[in-house]
Amino acid sequence: MQMSSMRAAILETYDSQFRYASVALPVPQPGEVLVKIVSSGVNSLDLAIRSGKAPYLRHALPAILGSDFAGIVVGTGSAHASFRPGDEVYGMTGGVAGIQGTLAEYACIDARLLALKPTNLCMREAAALPMPFISAWEGLVERAGLQSSQTLLIQGGSSDVGHLAIQIANALGAKVFATETPDRLHLVEDSGATAINSDCMTVEEYVSQYTRGRGFDIVYDTIGGESLNNSFRAVRQKGHVISTLGWREHCLASLSVRGAIFSAVFPVLPLLSGEGKSHLGEMLREASRLVESGLLLPRMDARRFGLQSVDEAHAAFTDGAGNGKLIIDIGI
Repeated sequence: MQMSSMRAAILETYDSQFRYASVALPVPQPGEVLVKIVSSGVNSLDLAIRSGKAPYLRHALPAILGSDFAGIVVGTGSAHASFRPGDEVYGMTGGVAGIQGTLAEYACIDARLLALKPTNLCMREAAALPMPFISAWEGLVERAGLQSSQTLLIQGGSSDVGHLAIQIANALGAKVFATETPDRLHLVEDSGATAINSDCMTVEEYVSQYTRGRGFDIVYDTIGGESLNNSFRAVRQKGHVISTLGWREHCLASLSVRGAIFSAVFPVLPLLSGEGKSHLGEMLREASRLVESGLLLPRMDARRFGLQSVDEAHAAFTDGAGNGKLIIDIGI
């Protein structure tokens, strides 16, 4: 008997708990595939939407949140679809702009957003990659054009974006440094960067020690706030600062006197604008290539959550105690 419904976690009002209910099974339209969601990654963007503090994401309630996933194609919206039933795929698909997210058993997904899952990763590991990898790759490779001869500083090197950015930079042959708090310095070193204790060293001290006062060629900020201000002070003349969290007011004087460039990375922009969707899939194919070459591996949090415990997963993300990506197990 053909299914007509699925289970989903539904947010009905901002800053409230999810309701778990059966909803209609979506039907794929031309250009879409129907995917059985196996794993869904938790991102800070999900929590911003849930709190009601992200109106720019245009996601009216009630809604199914969740952006990153890995799963199995079970149906297509056209006879000439780029994916076939049985394909294991992953991607950053929705949870914004009125697009159904991944906190459900199934989702209809624009095929341009997808890539085949890396063969050497399980579903949970693949679901940890899309948004953090896209953020890191777009910032380092497409905006800053990171080269093997350059020095890179990552502010917050143990973050979901930071530890992938370290690995991408290492794959490109750059010299990588990353700031962290004392209890997380080992995570930076494990990822392959020179760790800088941000609690003990000032910007001027680590710029002096590691670049002889010249400044870093590229600085990638994953923290925002004062960390972004510090990034403006740490970059060299005519260098490049990148941030995923440039949401506050900042003084650009330090950046301006260095003649440096600032780039903001907003990975869900193609979902909001409708432009560049196919490029998201292209970047994930780069991720698969790096993973299958042994050059990239996501770091996973050991805690396990299911579709009925999204509230607990979000609380765990907020407490900041984890040492890797939080994943919600949707199906098998």
